[in-house]
Amino acid sequence: MDLSLNEEQTLIQQMARDFAEKEVAPQARELDQNSTWPTDLVRKLGELGLMGVAVPTEDGGAGSDNLSYSLAMEEISRACASVGVIMSVNNSLVCDPIMRFGNDDQKKRFLEPLATGKMLGCFGLTEPTSGSDASHMDTLGVEDGDHWVLNGSKNWITNGPHADVMVVFAATDRDAGTRGVTAFIVEKDTPGFNPQPADHKLGIHGAHSCTIFFEECRVPKANVLGEPGQGFKIAMSTLDGGRIGIASQALGIARAAYEKAVEYSKERKAFGGKLADLQAIQFKLADMATEIDAARLLIHRAATLKDKKTVRFTQEAAIAKLFASEMATRVTHQALQVYGGYGYSQEYDMERHYRDARITEIYEGTSEIMRIVIATHALRA
Repeated sequence: MDLSLNEEQTLIQQMARDFAEKEVAPQARELDQNSTWPTDLVRKLGELGLMGVAVPTEDGGAGSDNLSYSLAMEEISRACASVGVIMSVNNSLVCDPIMRFGNDDQKKRFLEPLATGKMLGCFGLTEPTSGSDASHMDTLGVEDGDHWVLNGSKNWITNGPHADVMVVFAATDRDAGTRGVTAFIVEKDTPGFNPQPADHKLGIHGAHSCTIFFEECRVPKANVLGEPGQGFKIAMSTLDGGRIGIASQALGIARAAYEKAVEYSKERKAFGGKLADLQAIQFKLADMATEIDAARLLIHRAATLKDKKTVRFTQEAAIAKLFASEMATRVTHQALQVYGGYGYSQEYDMERHYRDARITEIYEGTSEIMRIVIATHALRA
């Protein structure tokens, strides 16, 4: 089994790393402390092709693969998890479904500007009363001539306060269950599309999310993504890819915390020597390194399977997301412990990594949902 990267993947990894270290990392603490939306950095991500990594060049993207996307996500998230998730949502949850299910007109109007960073997208599946139960949603779409009229709400919408378009899902046939859900591309200027103020969250402060209300929101039939009734299938397949992005984000967060813990242990003096000389600290670092490496291998397997386009990767994506997200929580916990009291201070980045890691176990499928997905596939075998 060849685990080496090809030339293009290596170049994208290095380009993302250079950008992250030179431009993203220096702003990360300020973005977090002031809950500042990173307008300039998002624009530069688009210019570098990182807002549509796996989108074909003819559709405005970088024309690379999903492993390259994962590599870039790890590097950007290592510097700032907020910038990482903004990038992830646009790539995984907006560009990807439009690329796979959109028609030529939709690709021209939406995919090209999204992939180049001229537009920003968000994804509307979660609702206040449904959460992880995406098969039961209250948002309703009613056919009316050349339009569908949407009423309802979506919450925790990352990029929501700033997005130009939203891929949103609504029940269009209550009696048909999961076959009665339809996907729509809704433009921000559509009357009845009403984003609310940004949420206040534990972490990822620079990545704004919000609730969005739909009040007699008239969406042209030309903006139906895929076919009516195909929405649940689109949503679930989109989340498979999204979980690779979030797993990569979790990996980047964990790697940042681990690397800083290693450096700190070499500098900090205690008990007559350096922390790094203490076996208790060495064991923590060894466990962190092992878990990070294991997560990376699981993520790369899932991304490689997605690139094959001929096999399902639902289980592999769920395994990668489950392990990487819980690994990030464990690693940042132990890395903060290495720092001791300084890790608890906002003067250091460690407490930010600790807070940012926690959300990766929740969005785009909680750890509990991941276990259900994994067990379902295991029991079918």
